[in-house]
Amino acid sequence: MDFDFTDEQRLLRDSVSKLFANRYADFEKRKAYAKQPEGFDRAVWAEYAEAGLLALPFDEAHGGFGGGPVETMIIMEEIGKAAALEPYMPNAVFAGAILRHGASDAVKDAIIPHLIAGEAMIAVAHTERHSRYDLNDVTTTARRDGDDFVIEGDKTVVIGGDSADHLIVSARISGGTRDRDGIGLFLIDAKSAGVSRRGYAMQDALHGAEISLANVRVPASHQVGDLAVLERAADEAIAAICAEAVGAMDALITMTVDYMKTRKQFGVAISAFQALQHRAVDMYVALEQARSMAIFAAMSAADSDEKTRGEAMAMAKSAVGKAAKFVGQQSVQLHGGIGVTMEYKAGHLFKRLTMIEMQFGDADYHLRRLAA
Repeated sequence: MDFDFTDEQRLLRDSVSKLFANRYADFEKRKAYAKQPEGFDRAVWAEYAEAGLLALPFDEAHGGFGGGPVETMIIMEEIGKAAALEPYMPNAVFAGAILRHGASDAVKDAIIPHLIAGEAMIAVAHTERHSRYDLNDVTTTARRDGDDFVIEGDKTVVIGGDSADHLIVSARISGGTRDRDGIGLFLIDAKSAGVSRRGYAMQDALHGAEISLANVRVPASHQVGDLAVLERAADEAIAAICAEAVGAMDALITMTVDYMKTRKQFGVAISAFQALQHRAVDMYVALEQARSMAIFAAMSAADSDEKTRGEAMAMAKSAVGKAAKFVGQQSVQLHGGIGVTMEYKAGHLFKRLTMIEMQFGDADYHLRRLAA
């Protein structure tokens, strides 16, 4: 099997790398972006749109480029290396997949061009306080009322929810709290009556939101999918953050080895100590194992068979999560105190890797999925 990138994919990687080199090579710029009210700079988001990154996952019929999971993997790996703050995954990957797989052509025509142009942002509100990682554990309700649905409930840790113009909300149309049947996805204007949001910065400096929905009316035509669509989109998002983790680990290992070459103890660089060399090698082995699993996830993300795709994502997420935890902790140990300071990029990469390990289910959760 040929794992080499095509010429077009190499050009994509080079262009994305240049964008982040311009915007994130100076770590002081990242700190300035994080201080913005939304946790990122809208001017940088406009550059995503100008570079075509927001159009990449969507079909050409709706103004996109028809890119697939491998192209998304390339972008997400560069995002991981840069520790970029823009909510690309929640917008273009996760919410974008729901629109592509579940929305009507009318909804796509109305929403997707604005997303591609960077004029509007979208977030997926699916997690509830009690649900942990189970997408089917939903208490938010959607009651039919004529041509509308009336939605009530609360969602938590909605990544990018404070800056979103539109929300995709999972709600129960029928059935019990944990039933797999009876769940719908609804596209809601974030400024609709009854929608309230409280945004906040998370541990990795990305922004989340607590969202309450009180008698929010949404046209029935704005139902954009069901649980199967949500799970398929989540699988694509898992493949994306696996690639992001690989990029973050790659950058973290490079920083760690460079630090070991300059940090001296007993009059010599600590890179001369064999025990520390072994640690660095173990980190690199973990990275390469994670890279192979991220590639496996990207190649499996488009599989139409739910069971096969789900097993692949569980395997990848578990393996990458373990590697991310190992590499992050070893890097902090090898750096010492500087590895967790706010002024140094390594600590921020470690925080992001820790959040990725928990996002969409940690290693133990996905091992249980495979066992079941």
